[in-house]
Amino acid sequence: MAVISELIRVESNGTISFGDYSLNTKAKLDNFEVAGDLYKVKTFKEITKLERNGLFVYESVPGTAVTGFKQTEDTVEFMVEGAEDAQITLELAEETEYEISIDGASAGVMKTNLGGKLSVSVELEGTSSVAVKVAKQ
Repeated sequence: MAVISELIRVESNGTISFGDYSLNTKAKLDNFEVAGDLYKVKTFKEITKLERNGLFVYESVPGTAVTGFKQTEDTVEFMVEGAEDAQITLELAEETEYEISIDGASAGVMKTNLGGKLSVSVELEGTSSVAVKVAKQ
């Protein structure tokens, strides 16, 4: 299990990794700077949440570990793992359609709501990690 013991870190390729679903009690790290942005992570077995500059970015229920998280204007890509299946919510553009891929297979097109939130379920139980890609249509 590749939990992120430092709660959040920058990888050599510039992506970020965060989350520790093995914790029984909440842990958080605030004001973690990456390329001029300040990140805040809260994580434990029940939830993992990431904020950038005070704004919602990622949330999973139950908690997960995310590696290689990269977000551009049109895409979000990351690897996720956890002890059980998870519901992941991302903050994206409002009322916009996105193509969802899980482990390279299309999971269809979804439209964000007025707040820009998009939720996707991932099957994690019994796997090491799952690749998730969300691309604007």
